[in-house]
Amino acid sequence: MSAAQPTPLMQQYDEIKARHRDAILLFRMGDFFEMFHDDARVAARVLGLTLTSRNNGGAAAVPLAGVPVRAANEYVRRLVEQGYRVAVCDQIEDPRAAKGIVKRAVIETVTPGAVFADDLLDSGRNTFLAAIQERGDAVGIAAADLSTGEFRLVAASRDDAAAALARLAPRELLVTATMRSGHPASDGTLVTERDAWEFDPVSAARDLAEHYGVVSLEGLGLGPGDDLVVGAAGALVRYLRELQPAGIAHLSRPVIERPGGLMPLDDMTRRNLELVESMRGAADGGTLLSVLDRTVTPMGARLLRARVLAPLTERTAIEDRLDAVAALAGATTARDTTRVALDGVRDIERLAAKAAAQRANPRELRALGDSLARLPEVTRAMAAVHPGGELAAIVTSWDDAAEIRDDIIRTLVERPPVVLGDGETIARGVSPELDDLRAVATGGREAIAHLQQAERERTGIASLKVGHNRVFGYYIEVTNANAHLVPADYQRRQTLAGAERYVTPALKEFEEKVLHATERIEALERDQFGAVRARAGEAIVRLQAIARRVAVVDVTASLAEVAARNRYVRPDMHDGPELEVTGGRHPVVEQMMPREQFIPNDIVLTPDARMAILTGPNMAGKSTILRQVGLLALLAHIGSFVPASRARVGLMDRIFTRVGASDNLVRGQSTFMVEMSETSAILNTATARSLVLLDEIGRGTSTWDGVSIAWAVSEYLHNQVGAKTIFATHYHELTQLADELPGVRNFNVAVEERGGGIRFLHRLRPGGADRSYGIEVGRLAGLPDAVLRRARALLAILEREQLAVALAGGAVRRSSGSTESQLALFGATPEHPVVERLRTVDVNRVTPIEAIALLADLVADARREQPSAAPVDSRDPS
Repeated sequence: MSAAQPTPLMQQYDEIKARHRDAILLFRMGDFFEMFHDDARVAARVLGLTLTSRNNGGAAAVPLAGVPVRAANEYVRRLVEQGYRVAVCDQIEDPRAAKGIVKRAVIETVTPGAVFADDLLDSGRNTFLAAIQERGDAVGIAAADLSTGEFRLVAASRDDAAAALARLAPRELLVTATMRSGHPASDGTLVTERDAWEFDPVSAARDLAEHYGVVSLEGLGLGPGDDLVVGAAGALVRYLRELQPAGIAHLSRPVIERPGGLMPLDDMTRRNLELVESMRGAADGGTLLSVLDRTVTPMGARLLRARVLAPLTERTAIEDRLDAVAALAGATTARDTTRVALDGVRDIERLAAKAAAQRANPRELRALGDSLARLPEVTRAMAAVHPGGELAAIVTSWDDAAEIRDDIIRTLVERPPVVLGDGETIARGVSPELDDLRAVATGGREAIAHLQQAERERTGIASLKVGHNRVFGYYIEVTNANAHLVPADYQRRQTLAGAERYVTPALKEFEEKVLHATERIEALERDQFGAVRARAGEAIVRLQAIARRVAVVDVTASLAEVAARNRYVRPDMHDGPELEVTGGRHPVVEQMMPREQFIPNDIVLTPDARMAILTGPNMAGKSTILRQVGLLALLAHIGSFVPASRARVGLMDRIFTRVGASDNLVRGQSTFMVEMSETSAILNTATARSLVLLDEIGRGTSTWDGVSIAWAVSEYLHNQVGAKTIFATHYHELTQLADELPGVRNFNVAVEERGGGIRFLHRLRPGGADRSYGIEVGRLAGLPDAVLRRARALLAILEREQLAVALAGGAVRRSSGSTESQLALFGATPEHPVVERLRTVDVNRVTPIEAIALLADLVADARREQPSAAPVDSRDPS
């Protein structure tokens, strides 16, 4: 007996699944998406669905789990958030017209890096899918946001590639098998392996030229030396085409980033400065972005975030942005009017991308039209401004897309449904045929009322009613009590418990007319909507350009609003190395304090005073000052005004910030190892045009190891690198660097002692601190009095027996007996014999002769205790 064959439906499923083995396949069956076999088991576990089974033509039962079509987006979202790929297989023909099995095909594959659905997107940030390729020290990165069409190519060195990837924060990364181990995924990043041939630059160049309709890639700004980015771009485009069988026509021309234009920000600097995410991991407050973001459009929010993570290094580009901010900062009324006009603009970029991909629903397409309708108000508001910098170019090239706007608004009703067919979508007057059919359908409802009244009068049945349902269509319902009054021309259609339902020839004729009108209305609305959506989609390049202009205006207005409200000033950018800030403030911390309570500070770093050693107790504000300087420099380089009364900022190539302690247990790195790794990266990357901000280097090991490392790091930064540096430390020994190195200056954060306690003044002043006040900070933190008393006693012992430190030639030397001093502090180490003898001497009763004899004995004892010591020459003053 032959083995049972799977049903035709399961054969179709198996054929499609074979082409999408790495994805969970949602298989459309009527009003449900079904999943089978292992996909069903995974979905049941992840989504909490009931796992059932389906008969497979006599073969073993097939595991089955399903979700309603109308709720599919929510289930897809949950699967993708768990890191799964989801292939959506839909019916591509009308089941009523199908002969045999309904044709089905995968219409898209959703992955963490390739999504269109709003519930999988963050309106304030891009969702990038990236590909990476490397050779030697060179790296090529391609990144695309499917939801907006944005396409970026990055040519970078190996050292800067990690910073570029972290800035783009791709949700999915394409690599070859040989590269996977060298590029571990960031948290939440899906790594997808692709065949090496897909990164081939020759075939990639051919594919890209065909996609963009150019003869050669020179038309896209790519040359012979760009083979790595071309290969990565080709692999990315090929992958996107697999995920989107309908095409990726909305993918914009690539923007190419080359070394030198943007400042790379490493992970520790982004984290320590809390640019877009706080140290607590929150992204909604306590960050620089949360202070600057007063944008009112999604495009503006995304652009501002991108600018915060990518400071500029070219002065001309920075000044263009500063000129634009200055124009709106000084025009309060025009700025307010502009922001109000922008407030009604929806996400033009993503709405246009959906239209181009033929994915926009009626409500989304109308939102695109309504957003374009707001642009003339922005134009009028900007007319009151004398735009400078990049705003001047924006105003000159401003485009309202009036004909696209009018086409959408004229075609669609004011409040269309989300799903085509759930209500009227096409406005009256667009199609005469559609209007006539609607009159028939509307008139049909009136005719039903007339028919019902006429039949009641004809039959004498007052309770007679005419109704409709999907199964039996139109009917006349008569209760059983009135059955004897039913006319002969009534034809029984359905029997109920207490009534009968009938039809008449006239009712059948009417039903056919209404049903024809309804079906024709749905078909005409589908055609009209598809046409207007296609026309909008064809203008994708134009709409993307409009979205970019709106984003620039929004970001500029946001920075101008922040500058005006928070008393920021325009930084004086220059090509020299000096950084001079008067009355500088921390942009985030000052927002968390009552107005005027933040203590401003000055900082000056020049070639002859390029390193500041900053000492002072914990809680005095050293770390705040470090971050403050870093944020001021970064704000200036993104083209923003800065929180200060005056700022003169020399162009920088990098900002390095190493503040606080952390470990990396996943990679087996202790706190001290992480500290040393980050410090090493700074020393090997920083240049004379960099800004280096260090906090407590060397604290993760023993005191003398730490002092030695901190001293050597400081010397290296001063002598070899020459970077502008602020080094906050508790090692007071480092203040001696000011005597050794010409470019070092000492500063401390002022503390006031009074009433047995201390008060932090948070004010920076010249000179080094003489104490750490650690015990006083412990008192403020609530340490028990017994602990504080014991700590003070131990500190007194330690200060009396403090180790003598001599610094010569960059080396740290301990005095003899240092080990014994440390042991004596915590153990019962016996006193030195010389000390024992001195303790018994009564100096008031010792004669001169006895004193000389005692001194001779002590010298002899001391020499016996240190037999290796050289003889002391009494003539040697040392």
